[in-house]
This record gives sequence, structure tokens and C-alpha cells, in this order.
Amino acid sequence: MQQLFGLLLDVAMPLAVSLFVVLPVLGLAIGGLATWLILKKVSKKKSEKKLDDAEKRVKEMLETAETQAKQIRKEAQLESKEQDIKRRNDFEHEMKEKRAEQQRTEARLNRQEDFLEKKENELNKKANSLDEQREALTRRTQELSKKEEVVARQQELMMQELERVAQLTKEEAKKQLSDEILEETRRDCAVQVRNLEQEAKDEADINAKNIISLAIQRCASDHASETTVSVVPLPNDDMKARIIGREGRNIRAIENATGIELIIDDTPEVVILSGFDPVRREVARLTLERLIQDGRIHPARIEETVEKVQKELDQQIKAAGENAMFEVGIFGLHPELIKLIGRLKFRTSYGQNVYRHSIEVASLAGLMAQELGLDVNFAKRAGLLHDIGKAVDKEQEGTHIQLGADLAKKFKENAMIVNAIMAHHGDVEPKTIEAVLVQAADAISGARPGARRETGSNYVKRLEKLEEIAAGFDGVDRSFAIQAGREVRVIVKPDQVDDAKALFLAKDIAKKIETELEYPGQIKVNVIREFRSVEYAK
Repeated sequence: MQQLFGLLLDVAMPLAVSLFVVLPVLGLAIGGLATWLILKKVSKKKSEKKLDDAEKRVKEMLETAETQAKQIRKEAQLESKEQDIKRRNDFEHEMKEKRAEQQRTEARLNRQEDFLEKKENELNKKANSLDEQREALTRRTQELSKKEEVVARQQELMMQELERVAQLTKEEAKKQLSDEILEETRRDCAVQVRNLEQEAKDEADINAKNIISLAIQRCASDHASETTVSVVPLPNDDMKARIIGREGRNIRAIENATGIELIIDDTPEVVILSGFDPVRREVARLTLERLIQDGRIHPARIEETVEKVQKELDQQIKAAGENAMFEVGIFGLHPELIKLIGRLKFRTSYGQNVYRHSIEVASLAGLMAQELGLDVNFAKRAGLLHDIGKAVDKEQEGTHIQLGADLAKKFKENAMIVNAIMAHHGDVEPKTIEAVLVQAADAISGARPGARRETGSNYVKRLEKLEEIAAGFDGVDRSFAIQAGREVRVIVKPDQVDDAKALFLAKDIAKKIETELEYPGQIKVNVIREFRSVEYAK
């Protein structure tokens, strides 16, 4: 019994526990369902009430909107009617104005039509009057033509009578009269030209002398006369044999390396270097001096020394060009032009050093430009470069003027600089006053006493040629070159050359001298006409 009761108790306890847990849960579920049903019912009633309220509000809004729409429609209709009335009034006003304008236009056209009718009537009257005048003019013209024919016949008769009396034809009389007038005019012009030229020369001489004297006073430079040979002194005559070398190999090596001829003669302790290229001659001179000082004279040493001297001389040439540029006070030259200016240090012309001559011309041109208020830098630049062609004229074909102009163009110099270079000897017309100043400065520098020299034979030939040119003109009796060729005096025949012709003769002689003769500076042409009347008392 006890075991059975225990078994029942074991079965009943879990069941009781399950029921104890499930029953509260079930109760809660039933209570929640009942609550949800109640709340749903209450919410439905509220929703129905809200829906009724919303329908009422919608009806009220619709009524209000209909009322406002009716009011707006009425206002729009009223406004439309007002605009129609306003447009109608504007249209009527515009039409009135157009009708008024049309009436005024018609009135104006009517007035113009009346005016044109009056004008037409006046023109018709004038046309009739012109026709009458034209007929009268035609009759007058015919009458004048008849009178002209009568006058022409009378004039012809008069000319025939004059030709008979004068024993000259009309053409001969015209020619004689024309020649007399031309000669008289030429004489008067010559006198006027002479007077004006004299006045201009007097005034120009004073101003030019002042400017030139001031320029020369402010620019003083030395002159060195050089020739085409250089002399190298020797310590003794034994050195000549060493310079010549075995079978002449040393002297040939020097001549081949430098391009300069060595003259070794009986002159004691002297070697003469001869050559037209001054730079090569300077290389040969320096090379020979160094070889003599060193004592080692053989072909290898000669070539080495020549190469070393050439490099050093190139540096000296560049330094000389820069010194010239700084001395004159100009900058911006092309490096190759600077080297060419330095090469002029070893170039001479008529015995004058071209390097110093170029610096002097630049300084003189700059000083004169400063006195005249012109471009000083331009004048100095043109003066320094005016003889640049002489740096290469021994190596290239052409005159130093053309070579200098080509070099200036090559290195992008100004066209006016090129013109000044080409015009400094009068080959072309100068385009600037500065170019004329370069001409004057070149003449001053070359014509200064002691600046240049030339051989006696060339000097005599130049004087003879000068006298020959002057004596070649008609009416010249004798000619004399005086003042070392700076002046030529021409004695003319007084019965063949009058005062007026003497003036033109001087100009013609000067022009021919400029064309045919090469000379430094300038030459004065002095034409002298002297008339003597001699009578003897018996």
C-alpha cells in the first residue's frame, strides 16, 4: 500500500506543479484578450467620432472655397471689363492722334506741292532766260572769233615786218633772248650763291672752329708710326746661325708657323720680320724674342712657342678691345666685334695706329655730338666701329668700308651705324648728323700734324696728280699744289673765265678730286682770277 501511494504521489506531484504554472498563464492570456476587445471597441467609437468631425470640417472648407471662388470670379470679370474699357479708350485716343497727324501731313504735302509748282515756274522762266543768254553768247563768240582771226593776221604781218627789220627769225630771236636771260640769271644766281655761301662759311667756320678746338683740346692722344716690318735685336751675331739652323730648318719652321718672312742680312745683331699681317708679325716677333731668351731653338720648340704666343696674343687682343670700349664709354658690343677692335692695335694706316685712331675718332665724335646736343652714345659707337673693316682687310677681298659694313650687319648693329661706317669716306650719303660728325672726326684725326706719314714717292705722285686734275679744266692757266697737298691754287685765264664761272669751276675741280684722288683729310681748292690792264706812256 505504501509503495502504491508513493507511486501515485510521484505521478501527481509533477502534474500539480504543471497545473500551478499553466493556470496563471492561461488567466493572463484570457484577461489580455478581454482587454484588447474592450479597447478596440472604444477606439472604434473614437474613430467614428473623428471621422464625423473631419467630414464636417471638409464640408465647411468646401463651402468657404466656393464662396471665395465666386468672389474671385466676380472681381476678375470686373477687372476684365475695366481693361476692355481702357483699351477701347486708348485705341480711340490713338486713332484721333493718327487722324490729326494725317491731316497735318496732308496739309504739309499740299504746301510743298504749291512750293514745287512755284519753283517749277521759276525754273522755266530761268531756262527761257538762259536760252536767250546762250544765243547771245553764241553770237558774241562768233564775233570774237572773227576779231581773233583779224588780230592773228595783223600779228603775223607784224612778225614778218619785225623779222624783216631785225633780220632774225622768230626762233632765232627767242633763242637769243633766252640765252641772254639765262646768262644774266646764271650770273645773278652765282653772285647770290657766292654771297650766301660766304656768309654761311663765315658763320659755320666760327662755330666749327670752336667745336673742333674744344673737342681736340679735350681729346689728346699719342700717335705711333709703324710700318710693315718689325726689327728684333739679337744679343750677338752668333744667334743668327742658331736662328737659321742646320740647312735652314729653324728659319723655315718659324716662317711656316707664323707666315712671316725673316730677313737675316749683314746688319749687325738685327733680324727683320716682314709681312703685311700685323697680328702674324707680332706673333713672329714675340716668338723669336722668347726663343732667343730661352736659347733652345729647334722646330718642335718653335711650334710650341708659336702656339703659346698665339693664345696669349688672343687674350691680349680681347683685353685691348675691352679697354677701348671702356675708354670710349660704350657698352653692349658683340664679343666678336670687341676682338676685331683689339686686332686694330696691330694695324696701321698711313703709318697711324688704327686702334688709337678709332678711339680718337670715337672721342672726337662724342665730344662734338655733346656740344651740338645730339646722341653721344651713337656718335661714339659709330666712331669706334668706322674702321672695323681694317681688322680683316688683309684676309678678305674688298675695301675696308664694305667689309666694315658687312661685319656690322653680321653682328646686328643698327642700320644707322652701318650707314655711318659706309659714309665716313663719302662713298654714300650720310643719313644722320652723327654720321657727318664721324666723317669730321676721322678727317681731324687723320689730318693732325704728325698723325700720318707716307713715303716720299707716294707723296710726290699725289701732288702731281692733284695739279694734273686741276689743270685739266678749260680756262685754267696754271695750278699749284701747296701746303703739303692740303690746298691747290688754280690760276684761270680772265678772258675765258669770269667771276661766276670761277665759282662753278672750283666746285667742279673739288668734285673731280674727290672722285679720282685718294688723300687724307681735305683739300682746299682756291681758284684765282686776275685781270690786269697794261698801257705804256710814250
